[in-house]
Amino acid sequence: MAVAAIKEYRFESADRLENFHGNQLLFVGWEDHLMFCAPFAFLLPPDFPFQALIEDVLPGAYGYHPDFAEIDWAKVEWLRSGQPFQPQLDKSLADNGLGHKAVIRFRTPGLTGIGGTCS
Repeated sequence: MAVAAIKEYRFESADRLENFHGNQLLFVGWEDHLMFCAPFAFLLPPDFPFQALIEDVLPGAYGYHPDFAEIDWAKVEWLRSGQPFQPQLDKSLADNGLGHKAVIRFRTPGLTGIGGTCS
């Protein structure tokens, strides 16, 4: 059933870039791990190194999952907005083309949740 608005929505978005004081939102999801039902949102500066995302940020979000300690980061498959993406680990988020509200996901071959259940 289609839904039609009675009138046009006109408002200034609260999550626009200028409201984050030099930082930006980055959404990160882990494929085949539905214990985390949606991507996490991180507030990071555009010059934040991608390697630091892996080493310093993701462990705090995903580290309590038993598969996390088993990840071979050299084999991780990355997706940016659903398309294959090969990040340059020594470059910043901005240098990797990740702007405000970018969405990335990572797939860990051979790791598909607790007992292979994607959980």
